[in-house]
Amino acid sequence: KSDVRARLAALESGTEFQPVSAIDEERSKPFVDRVIRPFLANLAGQRDPKQMKKSQQNELRKLLAQAGFPGGLTVAEFGVIINLARIILPLVALAFAVLLGMRADQMVLAGAVGGVAGMIGPKVFLQRKVAARLHKIQRQLPDVLDLLTVAVEAGLGFDAACDKVVEKMKGPIPDEFSLMLRQVRMGQARRDAMKDMAERVDHPDMSAFMSALIQADQLGVSIGQVLRVQSDTLREKRRQRAEEEANKAPVKMMIPLVFFIFPNVGIVIGAPAAFQIIEQMSQLN
Repeated sequence: KSDVRARLAALESGTEFQPVSAIDEERSKPFVDRVIRPFLANLAGQRDPKQMKKSQQNELRKLLAQAGFPGGLTVAEFGVIINLARIILPLVALAFAVLLGMRADQMVLAGAVGGVAGMIGPKVFLQRKVAARLHKIQRQLPDVLDLLTVAVEAGLGFDAACDKVVEKMKGPIPDEFSLMLRQVRMGQARRDAMKDMAERVDHPDMSAFMSALIQADQLGVSIGQVLRVQSDTLREKRRQRAEEEANKAPVKMMIPLVFFIFPNVGIVIGAPAAFQIIEQMSQLN
């Protein structure tokens, strides 16, 4: 896009177009793309993939897929980040302890805290990313189904309807649809692409939706009717979840009421009476 704008500006001004050099183009990239990503890629290339167990690789790959591959990180690159966090965070904690002039036992405690943070920090970060993305998928899925239903009932095929979702909406589900469509256009069967999408997301609503579409494709059922039923079902589920959260609110409110509000109310009401009782008792004595 920058080259197109530069060419149009050159045509308007009547000057000769000067293409952007490779150095200027590299300098225009963000710091993460220029320095951090190449550094991680080099470390990941030097790392022996056999050092990480296959089960750990599969777990990381699944979590990264569910999180939408944040920052375009691969399994090897995220493994490098985990190892760096295990080394750097304890050193940083010890450095702060030395700067603050802590005792030896406090330095050991700070190093231990940094080590624990380095061990669990990257996994916790990735799990929070997964939880946030799954929550977005759960909230966005009924709206996506409505758009798919309208597009299919208007006469578009399912692939064209998915293109409309990718074009008109932003979020994790359009991103997954875009990847599924690329897989189909590269020659993969639509059923397999749908199964891969359900496995990547690993959300019950998405799995049920993809299973219904695969079954409709196998049996020759109208996809529009299936989408309409799935849309109504998911909206009913979303309403039930909202009611469930609303019913949990009174129970959650009991904790601040009992420990913070009721004692203050008791003090406000009982303190004047207590002072009067003490005063009366002192007068009687």
